[in-house]
Amino acid sequence: MTEPCATPDRRRDRVYAVCTKALAIVFLPFAFVRAPRRARQLACQWALAVRYPAENLDGLSPQTAAAFAAARTEAFWRDGQLIGLTSGYRDPGEQLRLFTAEVRRSGSPQRARKRILRPADSAHVLGTALDIRPTEGARWLEENGGPYSLYRIYDNEWWHFEYRGQRPTRLAHPGLVSAAWTPKSGSRRSRTPVSH
Repeated sequence: MTEPCATPDRRRDRVYAVCTKALAIVFLPFAFVRAPRRARQLACQWALAVRYPAENLDGLSPQTAAAFAAARTEAFWRDGQLIGLTSGYRDPGEQLRLFTAEVRRSGSPQRARKRILRPADSAHVLGTALDIRPTEGARWLEENGGPYSLYRIYDNEWWHFEYRGQRPTRLAHPGLVSAAWTPKSGSRRSRTPVSH
């Protein structure tokens, strides 16, 4: 029985979720043969690769990739929640193209920074940022991501999470992030707001 107010997209998403979960259960014995201690994670990974075929985890830092895999496995098996990745690592050229396009769209670099950062400022370029989908997956990660060091960073981006050693103060938008990076560690020197 369907809910009277369920939209076709929501019904489709539920069907995809049920099929993905069934696929993971089918994959589980094969995953156990391949890696007994990681069978649930491997079956989850395989099923989500079918659900989100365009997803690309390449370029994520090893810590970010491991944290993301562990969190989405927990979400999947414990709560039946699918978590997909829309965007992770971006090379500096891609980040610059996105920033330049937003400058053209919004009319100024200051306004653009409320939506996207320059390559030198972006955690995507470091491979520590994750743009999550669907909204329910992002909600799960916001509520449960702390033990995995995955945190929502901006009020205006429900989808954007970063791998951090400790819970950061959430900012209103990306433009409030300091542009300072430490060149050797790739971590921010400061998380203080900057003036435009």
